[in-house]
Amino acid sequence: DAPAALLRYIAPKGSVAIDGVSLTVNSVGERHFAVNLIPHTLVATTLGELTRGARVNLEVDLVARYVARLLEAG
Repeated sequence: DAPAALLRYIAPKGSVAIDGVSLTVNSVGERHFAVNLIPHTLVATTLGELTRGARVNLEVDLVARYVARLLEAG
């Protein structure tokens, strides 16, 4: 599951970084999101070593955060 505080900034076709690897978001659900990983990415990064439920560093698109902040401000 992705933290709700970050999930609100994730959108299909947007970007996230998982353990420093920038990826395009494929889909977003209520508590999760999905990305497509190609074989090269799995080999060239540490993402291929992850197991289900592993803790990762998740970073969301900075522009999405700015837009949300502007909308909240009014």
